[in-house]
Amino acid sequence: MEHLIHIFSHAIEDTLTMVPFLFLAYLAIEWIEHHHSERIEGALSQGGRWGFVPAAVLGCVPQCGFSAMAANLYASRVITLGTLLSVFLVTSDEAVPLLLAVPDKWPQLLALLGVKLAIGILAGFVIDFVLRGLLPASLAGGYTGRAADCDCHEHVEEDSVLVATLKHSLHIILFIFLFNLVMGAAVEWVGEDAISAFVVGVGWLQPFAAGLVGLIPNCAASVLLTQLYLSGSLSFGAVVAGLCTGAGVGLAVLFRANKSWKQNLFITGLLYCIGVAAGLLLTLLGF
Repeated sequence: MEHLIHIFSHAIEDTLTMVPFLFLAYLAIEWIEHHHSERIEGALSQGGRWGFVPAAVLGCVPQCGFSAMAANLYASRVITLGTLLSVFLVTSDEAVPLLLAVPDKWPQLLALLGVKLAIGILAGFVIDFVLRGLLPASLAGGYTGRAADCDCHEHVEEDSVLVATLKHSLHIILFIFLFNLVMGAAVEWVGEDAISAFVVGVGWLQPFAAGLVGLIPNCAASVLLTQLYLSGSLSFGAVVAGLCTGAGVGLAVLFRANKSWKQNLFITGLLYCIGVAAGLLLTLLGF
């Protein structure tokens, strides 16, 4: 019983310290979603062949609704494949609010956003310029559709900014508390040395596993990856790999909106390969 009380108290303490920062971060996110989603849709759809640049910048906004918007625009062939991949690669879903909630990790947050932004822009350029002639026109996308013909919003948010913020914050806080509870129990019963030895033993293979976790079309994936990084269990390269493949609900929307399963599987595989390659490179460089 004493061990259980200790685990619960630490989980509650670790979670509560993040609450004020999370609330403020989600307040800003919901405000952007409520008041500027139409402008963001316009920036994505009107970017043309260089659309991957604004797409990568907009992907930095921690809102998986933008990846869903991009998936719908691509399915209607309004944006290019490079623009779609740029949004997917840069989208970090819940990682940004979680890192914002830990002031000591703000330098790592800036590094993460900078690295992912560079990956998104580079990938978009290579796909839309270097490889465009090798890709079928139906896969390359862009130029053949109109944003006006596309319902790019997955749902209409009826809640106010404040209510939506409270719901989102409580949802993520619950995830964090459960994670802290599980990690606390693991450390208490398995031992911190044993866990550290396992993580170190995996070594450079971490990006492969993290990349697979990132493909899960749910915010729980980015919460898990970020919390593992914050706890020291994941390297920077591995968390970059997982968060690059983690497009939030974007992949789920793509599979529903885009009719070609072959294209969807190819895009998923390409997303995974780019994310893991970036993570491996960073790992080999010692990050």
